[in-house]
Amino acid sequence: MFDYDWFYGEHFAEQRDEASWRCALSHFPDLTREDAHDNAEFNEFWDSIRLRTLIYLRDGFSYELKGLATVASKSQLTFECEPVDEHYKVGAFVITVPFEDVSRIEVFAVQNTEMPDDAPAITGFRTRAEGPPQS
Repeated sequence: MFDYDWFYGEHFAEQRDEASWRCALSHFPDLTREDAHDNAEFNEFWDSIRLRTLIYLRDGFSYELKGLATVASKSQLTFECEPVDEHYKVGAFVITVPFEDVSRIEVFAVQNTEMPDDAPAITGFRTRAEGPPQS
């Protein structure tokens, strides 16, 4: 399902745009998409929306995408991830994964002042992947 065109073409941009619209319109239920950008309050809210993109891999790891990397090879996904651990925030983490290892993409749109304190669990910095739950 996920490939180079999904990330660098229109599909990823559409998902990000849809998340922004749904976030903004949930705060302005009387507006439609057609007339929303004519509303000054809506535009102010729209400009303050923050997007967080989480990439889930088949091995159970997940990463928050900070930005897609521009590299020559298009056969895998290369991106900078947002480090969770404070020790790693001083540099840049660039990850490369095969497209077929991507199992799900989540885009969380939220207005800056409404960002929850508890962030989604990002597991890409675990020391090892967890196995299946023990019964």
